[in-house]
Parts: sequence; C-alpha cells; structure tokens
Amino acid sequence: MSLISGSRVLLTGALGTLGMAQAVAFAEAGADVVLLDRPEYAAKGRRVCADLKRASYLGLDLNDLSSAEASVRSLAAERGFDILINNAALIINKPFEAFSLSEYEDQIRVNSSAAFALARAVAPGMKAKGYGKIINFCSITLNGRWDGYVPYVASKGAMLGLTKSLARELGPHGIRVNAVSPGAIVSEAEARVFGDRLQAYNDWVIENQCLKERILPKAVSDLVMFLALPASDMITGQNIGVDGGW
Repeated sequence: MSLISGSRVLLTGALGTLGMAQAVAFAEAGADVVLLDRPEYAAKGRRVCADLKRASYLGLDLNDLSSAEASVRSLAAERGFDILINNAALIINKPFEAFSLSEYEDQIRVNSSAAFALARAVAPGMKAKGYGKIINFCSITLNGRWDGYVPYVASKGAMLGLTKSLARELGPHGIRVNAVSPGAIVSEAEARVFGDRLQAYNDWVIENQCLKERILPKAVSDLVMFLALPASDMITGQNIGVDGGW
C-alpha cells in the first residue's frame, strides 16, 4: 500500500497542466484529492473526477479570498486535510508599463494571498493531528532572467517569503512547509502565453538550460509527491527547483 494512501489532499489550480499531473499522481497513489479550480470549469472538473475515481471537484474563485477561505475551512472541519498544495496561478506576459493596477493585484491575490488564506483554513486541523504538509509553488522567474512578468514574479517572491515564515511558525506543530520552483515546463499555459512566439521561446529555454531537453509536468509532480511523503519529513522551509539547471 502506498504511504500516501488514504491521505486527504487539497490541490488548487487542479485542472491546468501541472495541476492535472499532480491530481493523477495522488489519486493513483490512493489519496483522496479535492480538486479546487474556478467554478466555470465545473464540467471539466466532474469529468476528471469520474476518471480519477478518488477525486472530488471544488469550484471556488480565489479572487474572492474570504469566501474561498470560509469554504475550505468548512471542509477541513469535517475531516481535515493532510496535504495542501497551493498550485493555482495567473500568469501574463507583457511589458511592465502595460499592466494595470488591477491586473497586478489579481496576480498577487491568486498567486500568493490565496495560499495564506487556505493555509489559515487547513492549519487548525493539521495542528490537531500534529502533522501536515503544505507545498507552495514559487517559480524559476525569481532568478531575475525573465522579462515581462513583473506582477507574477512579485507574487512568487511573496510566496517564497510565506513559505519560509510559515515553516518557522508551523514547525513546532509538526507541519512541514516547502516550495517548488518549476522551470520552463511544457504546458498549455506556455502555448497560450507565447502563441506564435512559441518556437523562439522553446529555443531560448534549451539554450539557457544546462540540460538540453524540455521539462515535462511529471518531473514536477514527482517532486511534489516526494515532499508529501514521510521520506521528506526533515525538509521544511525550502524552495526546490525543477528547472533543468539555469
């Protein structure tokens, strides 16, 4: 039996490329996975849950943090969550001056403030058990070599600070908090953001990586799974890259 079998997992941004890879990995390992994504994706969410069997869909808009936190807190009170994965993110690529203040605030809210809100919702149950895992998503863009992502990079910087500080506060309660920083992962978001520039982007990635091959979503889900397992119990407050070397 898998060491993750029977664990209850809350995964945000569950229907994107990275989220789906993680959802499949946890469901196949026997976890009960709650897939959180936007309400308008409910039809897709139900189809995915039917395929995965050990999954349920939770349609919440992370722009409405108070409502999202209240809903998750209510679910956590029923049985608690063993693992929280803050994977949801908005990403837009354009020059700094072209972003509106509302676009900046939206990315900060969804990409990092939501992680704070959901951690508050699940932490009481984890504290009561004396054990839990919170896995946040940071980004390779924090290395400063990416243009056109000012709000996104700012939000991921906030996520890194949140990870470090939560690890310190929650560690005495047996809760481990770590971050994963994916590099340039082959994904639907990549195709959407770069459009007709996709080949040039692909060439730039390969040129800059130490490893001359593109990274697939499974590389990220494998790391997330490791951080969720007891084998990683003495790792906390860390930001671990899956980027092919930059």
